[in-house]
Amino acid sequence: WRTCNNTFLWHRPSCGRHPTGGSFVRPNKVNFGVDFLTAIKKRYVLEDGPEEDGKEQIVTIGNKPVETIGFDSIIKQQSQLSKLQEISLRNCAVSCAGDKGGIAKACPNIRNVDVSRNLLSSWDEVIDIADQLTHLEVLNLSENKLRFPSDSLSSTGRFTTLKVLVLSRTGITWAEVLQCAAGWPVLEELYLESNSISISERPIDILQTLKLLDLSSNRLIDENQLFLIAYLPRLEQLILSDIGISSLHFPDSGIGCKSSMFPSLQYLVLNDNRISQWSFINELDKLPSLQALSCLRNPLTEGSGAETARQFIIARIGQLQTLNKCKILPEERRGAELDYRKAFGNAWKKAGGHQDPAQNRPNEEFLAAHPRYQSLCLKYGAPEDGELKIQQPFLLKNQLLTLKIKYPNKLDEKVIEKQLPDSMTIQKVKGLLSRLLKIPVSDLLLSYESPKMPGREIELENDQQSLQFYSVENGDCLLVRW
Repeated sequence: WRTCNNTFLWHRPSCGRHPTGGSFVRPNKVNFGVDFLTAIKKRYVLEDGPEEDGKEQIVTIGNKPVETIGFDSIIKQQSQLSKLQEISLRNCAVSCAGDKGGIAKACPNIRNVDVSRNLLSSWDEVIDIADQLTHLEVLNLSENKLRFPSDSLSSTGRFTTLKVLVLSRTGITWAEVLQCAAGWPVLEELYLESNSISISERPIDILQTLKLLDLSSNRLIDENQLFLIAYLPRLEQLILSDIGISSLHFPDSGIGCKSSMFPSLQYLVLNDNRISQWSFINELDKLPSLQALSCLRNPLTEGSGAETARQFIIARIGQLQTLNKCKILPEERRGAELDYRKAFGNAWKKAGGHQDPAQNRPNEEFLAAHPRYQSLCLKYGAPEDGELKIQQPFLLKNQLLTLKIKYPNKLDEKVIEKQLPDSMTIQKVKGLLSRLLKIPVSDLLLSYESPKMPGREIELENDQQSLQFYSVENGDCLLVRW
């Protein structure tokens, strides 16, 4: 800030990182902010009534009695502040630390601080605040446009207990992150959303304790830059939403092999990107520890094929346990893998696949497109020719069966009528009934009876066969037990 003809002030912090950027502002429109301790008192100290404020009290200092006014009120305020452990000063116009030592004296037990969207403009001010909070574990600085010192020595204040740091929308660069990171020796979570970050350098001997890294909405990041953070040894969660990524390839591992990159990564978030190729999903199976994936609002997973996309993602990533925050139950995985095996069975045979293991040699092109297909054949057996028959063109009058559905063990359940395609597999019929009855698929047992065979009940025991395979016809009755 500096005056100009006593009429306007030259304002820089809100005008980005350009060295000569700024705007003229009338002085009466400017908020110069308050210090950290003043903001805390305004928000957290309960005001006493006028009667208590004016109460006189006699205390002895040395040998002399002294009258005091409001002494109880001061003690009460100090007690309130000293008990604080978590504070939120969001949007409270905090601009500086204030008197040296004042924070440490008044609030010695603070562990969690939110000073997002304030007027802090210098990393030095942040250090002045944090140095007085010896128990600080969580610090949110988002939406403060911070300037960082050019030399590393003056930027590495010792945040010796800090575990969570939020620097979203602060304008920090990757170089500045690495410059300051030496002062975060036990940091576990780092949030860097919306900073126009480009990862330019590999962290060496810093950020080694990091378990979560959020790089969302930094659209300059590409797959090659991600490899620079691929060897953080404890990184378990990586958030890459809205960075514009569309391709991924781990160069250190071949088809069906695990990568040495991201060795501890368990949860990956890829929402709102441009992923449109299955090769991207195939690469994720190379991550040795991946258990959970969020992949919402990508071209590959949107539109009418969203449910099929979910099945194929599950089938392509063998160790995945959660997809888009929904648990993958064993029966869902089994159904997804069997459907995937069937869907690409003809392509597998055409590429050189065969039921006889001695003759089963699919070409490299197929294996590259479907790295897990061979392992699924080992798990469930190779698809049989009967499973791979190409369906005839859809004729509604020929393919829809009108069936009654009864529940022999639940006589109070109403008999219903459904129209189902004769090509529908028993697995999918069970899935439909599971949703209808709110019963797990694994608990359902199906059979049917036909007016043409009175007194005879036929079990539908193979989940991968169709209704047509079991000669189910119009007017037959499905029997459902659980």
